[in-house]
Order: sequence, then structure tokens, then C-alpha cells
Amino acid sequence: MKPTRKIEYKFSGKVTVQDIANLMDHSNLQPQLTIQDTIDCCTMAKKYKCISCCVRPSDIEIAKKELDGTDIIITTVIGFPHGTCTTETKVFETKDAIKKGADEVDMVLNIGRLRSGDYEYVEKDIRSVVEAAHVEGVKVKVILENAYLTDEEKIKACEICEKAGADFTKTSTGYAPGGSTIHDLKLMRAHTKPEMQVKAAGGVRTLDATLAVMSTGAIRVGTRSTESILKEAIEREKEGGIYIPKEV
Repeated sequence: MKPTRKIEYKFSGKVTVQDIANLMDHSNLQPQLTIQDTIDCCTMAKKYKCISCCVRPSDIEIAKKELDGTDIIITTVIGFPHGTCTTETKVFETKDAIKKGADEVDMVLNIGRLRSGDYEYVEKDIRSVVEAAHVEGVKVKVILENAYLTDEEKIKACEICEKAGADFTKTSTGYAPGGSTIHDLKLMRAHTKPEMQVKAAGGVRTLDATLAVMSTGAIRVGTRSTESILKEAIEREKEGGIYIPKEV
């Protein structure tokens, strides 16, 4: 596993370009992307010292080669993007991904089972992946896909994730009708214990949107817009500084 980068996350006040990069799970998940696109993704993550590259399972070994010798985390996705494959399949995917070099996994919970009120199934599904990952020292983020859920369902999902031992809750896959919202991030942060983290994904494309995410206490951002966000951050830092808004 990669050595853990020591980061002090800030939720208010002035931040640096590197503080922004320390949030970035630069995502490379679209089905049409090529091997070269994955290599370029890793090159960009190295250039800006992002915390992570999030790649498709079949691209893990490419990312491992490209990121060798860095502390950039290799993240991949499990049960993506619908979350409807069997628990056994998710566990196999997780073990296989770790064997190939994944340092963290982002799994999609079974959305339909959650909406059906089959909470025992959802918890077992998550716990099985968590146990397979944690035995190898790998963290698990659980994608709720909030666009399909009511606030009550989102809260219940957070409670289940916490009970199942997940390390993060995550807003979205980026493939649903909607993505991350400030309302959802605040809701998720309010309904999980402090040591459990929150990741925003889906629709975070600008520096101001990223700063708003930071103000909620979320510590990761999954986005394809990493380079444009960081370029904007570099320019704003030159112009006088980057600040997290007090309220959004």
C-alpha cells in the first residue's frame, strides 16, 4: 500500500493550491477512455501532486506502473456504476483490485435494496466489501447515489455505512441525473461520526464549487475537472489568496 500522505485539512479561512490538490481524486472512469487517457490522467496527478487517481478496475495496473515511486493513491470503483451486482461479485472485485494495486476502493451500494427498505441486505453488502478491504489495509468509500434518494434514505444510508465500518460516504457516481450538492454534503457530514469522512463527486467543476465543498467538512473531491480547478487556484493564489467561504 502507498505511504499515507500527512495532511491537515482546513474547513475555513485561507488555503493553498496544495490544499486543493490534497482533496483531488482525479477521476478517469468514462467507458470510452483509452490506455493513453489513463496514462495522461496519472501524469496530470503527478504534475499537481493530487491525493489520488481514480481509475477503472482494468486500468489499475497501468496506474500502478505510472505512479510507481509517488505517494499518489490509486483508487478504483466496485459495483460501478449501478451497485446491483451481487455481494459475492463486489467482494471478488475488491480482492482482485487490491491484488492488482488499488489503495482505496469506492463501492456503489445497492440502491434498489436501500429504497426497498432491505437494510439488512445493504449493510451486509457493504460490510462484506469493507472486511475484504480492511484486512489488506485498504479504505472503502461507499457511493450513495443521492440523486435517487430522499433525505430520509440518505440519512439511513449514512447510518448503515457507519454500522458496516466504511471509511467514507460519497455522494455520487457521476452517472446519475444529479451529482454532489452542498445540501447533501452537509446532511452526510451531520449524520456520520467525525472520524468517518465524506467525498463529493459529480458536478464539481470549478474552484468556487470546490471551496464550497471544503466548507462542509468533506475531504475528497472526485472530478474530471481537476486540472482546470487547480489552474484557477494557481491564478487566484497569485492574485491575493484562496479562501473557503464561511457559509454556503
